[in-house]
Amino acid sequence: MANKQSNTIFNWYTYSGSYLNFRVAILLFLSATTIGIAGFMLIENYGFVEAFYMTAITISTVGFGEVHPLSDAGRIFVSVFVLYNIGMYTYVLAAFTSFIVQGEFIKNIHDTMIEKEISKLKDHVIICGYGKHGKEIAQHFMQHELPFLVIEKNLEQVELIQKSDDKILYIHDDATQDQVLIAAGIKQAGALISALPNDSDNVFTVLTARQLNSNLKIISRSLDIQNTGKLKMAGADHVITPEQIGAFYMATLVNKPGAVELFSFISRERVSDIHFDEISHKSISAKYGDCTLEVLQVRKNSGANVIALRKPNNEFVINPVPETRLQPGESLIILGDEKQLAAFREHYL
Repeated sequence: MANKQSNTIFNWYTYSGSYLNFRVAILLFLSATTIGIAGFMLIENYGFVEAFYMTAITISTVGFGEVHPLSDAGRIFVSVFVLYNIGMYTYVLAAFTSFIVQGEFIKNIHDTMIEKEISKLKDHVIICGYGKHGKEIAQHFMQHELPFLVIEKNLEQVELIQKSDDKILYIHDDATQDQVLIAAGIKQAGALISALPNDSDNVFTVLTARQLNSNLKIISRSLDIQNTGKLKMAGADHVITPEQIGAFYMATLVNKPGAVELFSFISRERVSDIHFDEISHKSISAKYGDCTLEVLQVRKNSGANVIALRKPNNEFVINPVPETRLQPGESLIILGDEKQLAAFREHYL
């Protein structure tokens, strides 16, 4: 059923035929009403109100009297109409029971709630793929209370999200499709991470995302280092090759073990209370926008430390001098614990 199309992409793709049957049941009921009104008007020359009344009491089988005595043709019509309604009622009852028992009603409510929550998102991150890396990314964002949603095509992975205690917004569909990314709010999103299990899907997702939002920050995973260039040509700002990072990490442990272990300790957020943060020029309060680091006195006012300055071309200035003045397009990399970073935001943002 995974390839089955539906009117909404916010679904579990486990719909059976009962959802379609329920819609058919509604159409049968409406058609019965139409047939009844038309029949009474044409055969018995009833007005619309009289025909509607007769149709209503016939369908509902309440047993009220006729508006006018029926002709022989009218009696035949009513007899056939009653038999039709018996079959229609049986079908409607069976379809409605199946709709409730199989959970389609609950699923529709669930899908509608997810759709409403997604429509509220702004500057959020779209995670494409809920595999090993996608799960880690989602956990990180939840720890930092960053808004995000997951797009996942694999039903088993979607069921893991549904069974999780964490409230994760998700779309069960193909992230390479334009309409899926649009439904995920890509035009209002701040970033997209493509962590799909094969590079061809990552390339297609990155290409589609870049066309839909030229200002989007796009980060992609690459299983093969040879595909890094293709992903960047498709529009990725950063391409991460897990194997290459692992090799670099192991090699650096040989000649710089202390530095690597320190960074590893810092990055283990559940163990360490030390965090990095990047503060852009545009996010700093206007009254501090033209000040030097010496005037800002970041450490004195917050306890945090400015360890680097990132230029618009992604070059870094490590330990910028006090005379450094933050320019538009630049950002500060600061280091501190949660209280220090919170103090920085409260004071300078």
